[in-house]
Amino acid sequence: MDTFEFILEIVATVFYAISGIRLAAVKKFDWFGAYSIGFVTAIGGGTMRDVFLGTNPFWMLDPWYAIATIAALPVVMVFRRYLVRLEGTFYIFDAIGLALFVNVGIYKTLMLGHPMWVALIMGTITGSMGGVLRDIFINEVPLVFRKEIYATACIAGGIVYWLIGLAGGSSIVQQLACAVLVIGLRFFAVKHKWAFPAMSQDAAAVEEMKEYDEN
Repeated sequence: MDTFEFILEIVATVFYAISGIRLAAVKKFDWFGAYSIGFVTAIGGGTMRDVFLGTNPFWMLDPWYAIATIAALPVVMVFRRYLVRLEGTFYIFDAIGLALFVNVGIYKTLMLGHPMWVALIMGTITGSMGGVLRDIFINEVPLVFRKEIYATACIAGGIVYWLIGLAGGSSIVQQLACAVLVIGLRFFAVKHKWAFPAMSQDAAAVEEMKEYDEN
């Protein structure tokens, strides 16, 4: 991986770690618990991607990834009041981490010789699965499974990445456009409550489910 991609992944690691630690601070976790949530958030998606691709998990190959997650802890500790008080700070750090990790996931998958459709899936996994693990560990319904547009933003960013590549655009232009779209979609989805329709059940189905649970 070249220097630009390495820096991109380190920055993504820091932002995702901050989003995890900030959420753990809201839940009143202790320092170790908060760091653990931040670490899992930062490395979860990339680890799953690397396992699927048959390579060593990225954070085991260089200590800078662990150092980046450690650096996120004092940031949240120093600015805790500001970060915890303002709900929007979580979405900012989460959206930036999401966008950068989507780029990294797509790039790494393509560099290993896989087709673009695989890269789209791996980019989405890299971007979203760390957040899924974070939310599970703090006993929240993962953002990716809620009505808000989340994984769809990853897919949209990946498609733009692919189209710019087909048009002959450079790798940096591809990644910049992908990141801007993912961040923009997340921002407007939260601001304007863009969402897909939720699965609904009629009264009969609910009663049938209750009967099944009781048996």
